[in-house]
Amino acid sequence: MELSQERTKKITQLAKSLGVNFKDISLLDTALTHTSYANESKNNIVHNERLEFLGDAVLELASSTYLFNKFPEMPEGEMTKARASVVCETTLANLSSQMKVGDYLLLGKGERLTGGSRRPSILADAFEAIIGAIYMDQGWQIACEYVLNKLQADLISIEQGYNLKDYKTILQEVVQGRGQCIEYKLISENGPDHAKIFSFAVIVEGKPEGTGDGKSKKEAEQRAAFATLQRYNII
Repeated sequence: MELSQERTKKITQLAKSLGVNFKDISLLDTALTHTSYANESKNNIVHNERLEFLGDAVLELASSTYLFNKFPEMPEGEMTKARASVVCETTLANLSSQMKVGDYLLLGKGERLTGGSRRPSILADAFEAIIGAIYMDQGWQIACEYVLNKLQADLISIEQGYNLKDYKTILQEVVQGRGQCIEYKLISENGPDHAKIFSFAVIVEGKPEGTGDGKSKKEAEQRAAFATLQRYNII
């Protein structure tokens, strides 16, 4: 179905903010069309699930190739864990939120009324579909570079070791072995709702031992645990 002038103008704005000059802007429109919208429409509208399938494959291959080349000594199992920690719903939903993808989604009435434009699963799927659209429109090289650019912060945290081990579990064992108590305290949360940064402190026996920041509370706690383990000269 031919896009309206208003819709074309709107998604062209998104394409500009994405930094992608689409040859076929209708691919981006399809990437933003949820199944609920297509199902409710009387017209023969294509939803985003096929592009989502394609985008998922692009994300996996791009991140796998990066890990394979960047960490030549990393075993297959560790690469699988590292990839899963980066290409996950939370990360992809956060990226969608940062790009305000929810403002451009076409959703069915029910999804719209129940906050579908902010639902992590829908946002993550839309991000995958957008990657699929970029791949179809621009080819592998551009799509791969785009993925690695968007995942850069998470890939860097793998290099620093944050995503490969459960540092909270390691620290818990250390602290319990000493007969001490541990807790994680939220210090601050800054930024807009779609791009918050959380700061946590590790408190051992009532004393602050390490702090960490992250895009999620879980990530911030892991980084605080990592900092504490460093302070204890354990890692």
